[in-house]
Amino acid sequence: MKIAFLGLGHMGLPMAKNLAAAGHEVTGFDVMPAAVAAARDGGLTTAESGTDAATGADVVITMFQTGAQVLDAYRGTDGTAGLLGVAASAALFIDCSTIAVDEARAAHALAEAAGHRSLDAPVSGGVVGAENATLAFMVGGTDEDFEASRPLLEAMGRRVVHCGGAGLGQAAKVCNNMILAVSQIAVAEAFVLGERLGLSHQALFDVASNASGQCWALTTNCPVPGPVPTSPANRDYQPGFAGALMNKDLGLAEHAISATGVEARMGMLARELYAQYAAGDGAGRDFSGIINTIRAESA
Repeated sequence: MKIAFLGLGHMGLPMAKNLAAAGHEVTGFDVMPAAVAAARDGGLTTAESGTDAATGADVVITMFQTGAQVLDAYRGTDGTAGLLGVAASAALFIDCSTIAVDEARAAHALAEAAGHRSLDAPVSGGVVGAENATLAFMVGGTDEDFEASRPLLEAMGRRVVHCGGAGLGQAAKVCNNMILAVSQIAVAEAFVLGERLGLSHQALFDVASNASGQCWALTTNCPVPGPVPTSPANRDYQPGFAGALMNKDLGLAEHAISATGVEARMGMLARELYAQYAAGDGAGRDFSGIINTIRAESA
């Protein structure tokens, strides 16, 4: 299958390479020349532009930072052709970016109006998941388009869930990441409290990881070094999943909360705390590093 993969950053490049390893004809592009060079050095075919990569493609996969970038790429800007205008007839567009639900639905509408098929398919699992093809995909779109995408998504991930119609993959992602943010803060606060009470990190981990406090933020992304050797805390909080990205995702949650009128005090507090964290050096550190902020602000 001829695939265009646009967005070759820390997540996109290993995803594209996994598709190529599965036997697909993958052509990549990124607006950053260094990312294109890294893709080329990694054996991936690259193009001079996004439209060059997408010309005649059966599948167009995007992994961008914002919904505006997705929409602009689909329809084109400043009189230039967009991806929708150059892909093969009835191409399958799969957007793996994390964007707002209404932006995802707008992208679906643009694709369908141009005679194409469309899915929103944000991911969870971070860079390690992308490299190891163990990502989780949350997919929104029709049953037929989901089934068509399954072999491709399974080449990049371990779990692929059809969440419903257009935009509902993004809905699942925003809800999941709100849970993650709240739980990561709670785990960090518990470890700081344990420190103040004289409890060792290992003892608290051994209890909570086998009791009702068990969660991903503890057992995989433990915010203190030692108990989980692969967690970012063991490498000075190198991401992982950066604080800036968590702040962005919580901004999407805030938008959804406002639009729906949901009473979500914990989610909004997590948004406030991660906005503060990302305003400093936390932007480039793993989001579990918020434990250092909690320590610094504790009396």
